Amino acid sequence: MPTALITGVTGQDGSYLAELLMSKGYEVIGMVRHSSTMNFERILHIQDQIEIIQGDLHDQGSLVNIIEEHHPDEVYNLAAQSFVPVSWNQPVLTGEVTALGVTRLLEAIRLVSPKTHFYQASSSEMFGKVQEVPQSERTPFYPRSPYGVSKVYSHWITINYRESYEMYASSGILFNHESPRRGLEFVTRKITQGVARIKFGMSKELRLGNLEAQRDWGFAGDYVEAMWLMLQQDRANDYVIGSGETHSVREFCQVAFEVVDLDYKEYVVQDEKFYRPAEVDLLISDPSKAKNELGWEPKVSFKQLVSMMVESDLSNLNNKKN
Repeated sequence: MPTALITGVTGQDGSYLAELLMSKGYEVIGMVRHSSTMNFERILHIQDQIEIIQGDLHDQGSLVNIIEEHHPDEVYNLAAQSFVPVSWNQPVLTGEVTALGVTRLLEAIRLVSPKTHFYQASSSEMFGKVQEVPQSERTPFYPRSPYGVSKVYSHWITINYRESYEMYASSGILFNHESPRRGLEFVTRKITQGVARIKFGMSKELRLGNLEAQRDWGFAGDYVEAMWLMLQQDRANDYVIGSGETHSVREFCQVAFEVVDLDYKEYVVQDEKFYRPAEVDLLISDPSKAKNELGWEPKVSFKQLVSMMVESDLSNLNNKKN
């Protein structure tokens, strides 16, 4: 039975990845940071099947101890301060966790278990002010937030450990991936929950930032399969993972409100308070390398994703009302 360590196991991606790996016969170890208020909501249904351990990307010693104790076959580093607006308010913390935390984890693996296969969660936010459309593994980075800058560092340190120490270290440059498990602070979930609240008469409007920003959105459940496939290849490499389609926040609103037979124009209000200091206007992936080398393609379409999220939020609110 192979063993996999997932940092950030309580997050959206961590929960879907844990489900996938267990379905393939893995023993899954989930690393969580000690907190007085731990949130296991996303993994409650599988928590008794995962070994939960405490560790912290701030603390080199805890990472070394974890790798020494478990010697995992695969490590998936999904832990990060991943909310872009927060990275502007807490840029140093974001760098400590999202950038230097990756170095600490790679160093722990190098020292203790250098044959372990390592996956780093890179991000389309690294492309930022895009230098070409669409974006592939060869597109230059131009990050537009402390989060994006931190992800560029973590991406390049992963490549450096791979090339300098011959470690099996791959990065997945994932474009926006959403699900009903997405945090409420992210715009997609803010929209779908807002739609549900308006449908039930609990809200009268939905205030958003830039409606013209365009993103490449897919389903998180599809994208974790790509993570696993990357670590099954003969050689470590980097892959762009996305749908290859782009949709605006405005279009996301339109499709979401149509699920409940409402017109978004009657409820959505643009509010400058929610604009970014430096906007990322257009992200769209070229996932052809992943398709050709991994045999990976997304299964859930944009409209299916939006409908799935709205229906989930409708169900959640309806259950709370009853």
